[in-house]
Amino acid sequence: MICVALLSLLVWLYLVFAHGRFWTSTPELPPIAPTELPDVDIIIPARDEAQTIGPVIASLLAQDYAGAFRITLVDDNSTDGTATRAGTAPNLTVLTGQPKPEGWSGKLWALSQGIAASSARVLLFTDADIVHDPRHLSSLVARLQQPRMDMVSEMVRLNCVSFAERALVPTFVYFFQMLYPFSRVNDPRSSVAAAAGGTVLIRREALERIGGIATIRNALIDDVTLAKAVKTSGRGSGAAIYLGHSGLAASVRPYPGWRDLWDMIARTAFTQLRYSTLLLLLTLAGLALVWLVPAWGIVFGNGWARAAGLAAFSLAALSYLPTLARYRQNALWALALPLIASFYMAATLGSALNYWLGRGARWKNRAYGS
Repeated sequence: MICVALLSLLVWLYLVFAHGRFWTSTPELPPIAPTELPDVDIIIPARDEAQTIGPVIASLLAQDYAGAFRITLVDDNSTDGTATRAGTAPNLTVLTGQPKPEGWSGKLWALSQGIAASSARVLLFTDADIVHDPRHLSSLVARLQQPRMDMVSEMVRLNCVSFAERALVPTFVYFFQMLYPFSRVNDPRSSVAAAAGGTVLIRREALERIGGIATIRNALIDDVTLAKAVKTSGRGSGAAIYLGHSGLAASVRPYPGWRDLWDMIARTAFTQLRYSTLLLLLTLAGLALVWLVPAWGIVFGNGWARAAGLAAFSLAALSYLPTLARYRQNALWALALPLIASFYMAATLGSALNYWLGRGARWKNRAYGS
């Protein structure tokens, strides 16, 4: 037990002091005006988003960006009147999605139709549940310019109202930061690449350099896949990508209950593990070492095992505090990390079971990715 507890402590020492300072929950894009004003095409894929699409479109129409921008909503065969709820405006176009070809994910096929209808040299991909501060587009374009970036993406503020959301949503963001340390994503010398699909601003030339969106047409973790393609393809030319947090955009999609959040996690967890049983077992073992062993050492260990468990748990809890502060949550939630991690582990296993049993994940009343 002592060896396992010490190993867990060593892992936490690495994570806190040598893993890109992921726990700082930074950077955050500030409001700023761009020095140049390129045309921007904003593309929103939407399927059955009648409850959210009105405020989303209204927030985009209210952008204070001084350049020209157009909004294209691609209605992906909605059955709830999404297109009607979007409203009308001179710079708003609503496209009716065409039947999806074999080998495409639903979201990326919708995006590809919006891209085909666009002409601007800068594109903004955003989700149908994201509302934007009027300064958001200007700030994104400014970040694309100074220093020059090929792609700018943000982890928008997620809904955090219900008890289940307060317990699990900040941890989701914290785990994402741990998996893809933002400082390493933003370092052109690092191979780490990631994006958050709710807000992706990309230069058309960068998209064309990777062969267009069709290059990743069957990717279910499309945001990270796109970021990796862009960063890898531009490495020789010094191209860079940016990933940060947003104080200017927020998701209005609620996850009121535990089941809602379980489904959100399970929808892509096994996909991220490339449907590998070996990777699943290694992941669960790693999560147990990081999250469960410290608590076990504190409760059941003695001597050095208890001391190592206490030290590892303290590092974990302290590293979680900046993310809790970002979401304005009580610091005592850090004490629940082993229980919260257990929920994520169970949902990851549930994702694998769904795949093995042929149930797959579903989103918007169809198989996820279809």
